[in-house]
Amino acid sequence: MATAQTIEFREPASRLAEGAKSLMPASAGDEGELQGEKMVLNMGPSHPSTHGVLRIILELDGEIITKATPDVGYLHRGDEKIAENMTYTQFIPYTDRLDYLAPLANNVAYALAVEKLLGIDQQLPPRCQYIRVICCEMARISAHLLGLGAFAMDIGALTVFLHTFTEREKIYSLIERLTGARFTTSYTRIGGLSRDLPPGWAEALRKFCDEVEVNFAESETLLTRNRIFVDRTRDIGIISAADAIDYGLTGPNLRGSGVDYDVRKTHPYLVYGELDFEVPVGSVGDSYDRYLVRMEEMRQSVRLIRQCLANLPGGDDNDAKEPINVPDGKVVLPPKSKVLTSMEELIHQFMLVTQGVNAPPGEIYFGAENPKGELGFYINSRGGGTPYRLKIRAPSFCNLSILPHVLPGHMMSDAVSILGSIDFVMGECDR
Repeated sequence: MATAQTIEFREPASRLAEGAKSLMPASAGDEGELQGEKMVLNMGPSHPSTHGVLRIILELDGEIITKATPDVGYLHRGDEKIAENMTYTQFIPYTDRLDYLAPLANNVAYALAVEKLLGIDQQLPPRCQYIRVICCEMARISAHLLGLGAFAMDIGALTVFLHTFTEREKIYSLIERLTGARFTTSYTRIGGLSRDLPPGWAEALRKFCDEVEVNFAESETLLTRNRIFVDRTRDIGIISAADAIDYGLTGPNLRGSGVDYDVRKTHPYLVYGELDFEVPVGSVGDSYDRYLVRMEEMRQSVRLIRQCLANLPGGDDNDAKEPINVPDGKVVLPPKSKVLTSMEELIHQFMLVTQGVNAPPGEIYFGAENPKGELGFYINSRGGGTPYRLKIRAPSFCNLSILPHVLPGHMMSDAVSILGSIDFVMGECDR
């Protein structure tokens, strides 16, 4: 089984073009050499290229950035504190609002964390695991399509955004048929799923996989060899492998810097260990590499979806009646027919709805490979139906920490390219 795929379409380049090296910020002893005064500029929090309410305080020497200070928190909602006053199931809709471009993947990551706390993560039915992987990979394609479309639009390629958005609409239609909602899905449940696949859904997903691969080829035709796009991204925002690790980068931003790390491979969960897929890795670590990595990741996601559909226990319409929830009435809501006819099931439903799952005391951490990187949940339990403490490791928050290091020395116009290549979402950054 192949484990990594190195993307190298050109020779590795220096960190900055030679012409830009002379414009690097002066050291403390060279301040006298600077001509004129520096200017402080606020980029955001309403700038269209910050993709949300991100504010960056830029210090400029002419058009060269000499200092960059991200200012986050404009979208802070206190999710982690809210979790302390809700049952584990009641918090599922709040995970939709983290990376709101991939709510299905957020649901799965959170559910797996709670299931690890309960000790039932190894009891999930195979059909449930395969459907969860399908959901995660659909979310990855959806998030990358929008990220790449917005990235290209920031640099001036509007046509690519129209292409990618067309495919995302198809994904939303599939998600709506599966979950009943387009945007905030709340599909996963602790111990399983809220419902099985609807009739004909799997075949519609296969048709989408065939169509979206054509879209990938069209987008690459428009961008990969485009002179303007390459000039705006190649050798821009180079992040070395050592810096990427030091700053806690994960996901495509880490792999774009040449680090072969993917949670799905390193710490397999669900059925990822049984599936065949490759992890694309960059060679230079610039904005262009991060674009190439995401393009290949979407192709690998299609590959994973096809394998899951081919090996789905019970088939497309679950003719074999494979379960999608763990067989534990104290974790999963019992069937409504039994609630109306059996006192034991009625009591279980009442306890689950009012008090939540009775989790044992202890603490766990679970991280999943989300589109933006490793989304992790740390849960500290003292027993009962609500967490004593819940901490979210938001990949966008960690990825943005590299900005003060990578932006200085670049032109002001390069900041837009670098931000687009990092592909962050402020919903999970601020939480």
